[in-house]
Amino acid sequence: MLRNREIRILIVTMCTLSLVGAVVVAFFSTIAAVFTFITSALLIASSFLFTNWRYREIEKLSGYLRQISNGEYSLDVRDNQEGELSILKSHIYKVTIMLSEQSLLLQEDKIRLTDAISDISHQLKTPLTSMMMMADLLSDAELPALKRTEFTNTIHVQLERTEWLVTSLLKLSKIDAGTVPFKKDCIVVGKLIQKSLEPFHIPMDIKAQTVSVKGEEKVSFFGDLNWTAEALINIIKNCVEHTHEGGVITISFSENALFTEVLIIDNGKGIPREDMPYLFKRFYKGKNASEDSIGIGLALAHSIITSQSGDIEVKSEEGEGTQFRIKFYKPAI
Repeated sequence: MLRNREIRILIVTMCTLSLVGAVVVAFFSTIAAVFTFITSALLIASSFLFTNWRYREIEKLSGYLRQISNGEYSLDVRDNQEGELSILKSHIYKVTIMLSEQSLLLQEDKIRLTDAISDISHQLKTPLTSMMMMADLLSDAELPALKRTEFTNTIHVQLERTEWLVTSLLKLSKIDAGTVPFKKDCIVVGKLIQKSLEPFHIPMDIKAQTVSVKGEEKVSFFGDLNWTAEALINIIKNCVEHTHEGGVITISFSENALFTEVLIIDNGKGIPREDMPYLFKRFYKGKNASEDSIGIGLALAHSIITSQSGDIEVKSEEGEGTQFRIKFYKPAI
C-alpha cells in the first residue's frame, strides 16, 4: 500500500499538519500540545488501518476479476452489506452472471454451428457423389446415347436439388442471424393463399387432388407477404406430397381480436406419433418421408412464422390426415 504515491503524500500531509498543530498549541499549553499530538497520531493510525482494509478488499476483488477473466463464473462476491464496496461487489456479481449466460449461449451456438455444418455436409455429400460418378460415366466415349441422356437428366435433377438446399439453408441462416427485415404490411389472407397455391396447380392436377379454400375476404394480418407465402408453400407442399391421388386439401382462415388463423388440412397418410416432436427439426426425415425429402421445408416454415410473432401447431393421426394450425397474433395496442 505504501508503494502508492497518493498514500505516501496523504500520510506525509497528515503528519505535517499534526506536527504543525501540536507546535502551535504548545505555545499556549504543553498538555494541550501532547493531547493534540496523541489525538492526531490516533486519527492517522485509524485512517491508515481503514485504508489498508479497503486496499485488501480491492485486492480480493481484483483476484475475483482475474478468476472471472479465466472463465471461472461460479464465484459469488456478494456480501449483502451497505457501502461502496458492497455495491461494487454486487455489480461485479451481476456482470459475472451475464458473462456466464453469454458463455453458455456462445457454447450452444458453437454446438449448433457444428451440427449444422455436419448436417449440411451429409446432405450435400449424396448428390455430389452421385454427380461425380455419373460425370465419370459420361466421359466414356462408348456410352450409349440413351444412357448419356439419362445420366445428364439425373445430374440436372441433382443440381436443382442442391441449389434448393443451399438456397433454403441461406434463408434459414439469415433468419437465425436476425438479418431478415420482415415487412409489416397488411396482408389479405385470401390473396396470400392464392399466391401460395400457384406452384401446385400442375402437381395437384397430376394427382387429381382438389383444394377447398374458405374464409372471408376481409381477413388480414400484418406481416411479410413473400416470406409468409414461402412458409405456406412449404406446408402445402408437405400436404400435397403426403396426400394420395384424388385426395382433398382444405384451407380455411378466420380472424378475431387476438389473432388471424389459417388452417391447412389434408386427408393423407398422416404423421406417425413418434415423428411429431421432431417435425420442425432441421434435416429430420420421418418414417413416411419420401426418398427425395431433405427435411428442411417445415423447419423453414416454422422459422418464418415464429419470426413474425406467429405460432404453428400440428395435429395428425396416422392414416387420417394432418392439420396445420397457424396463428399470427395482432400487435398490442
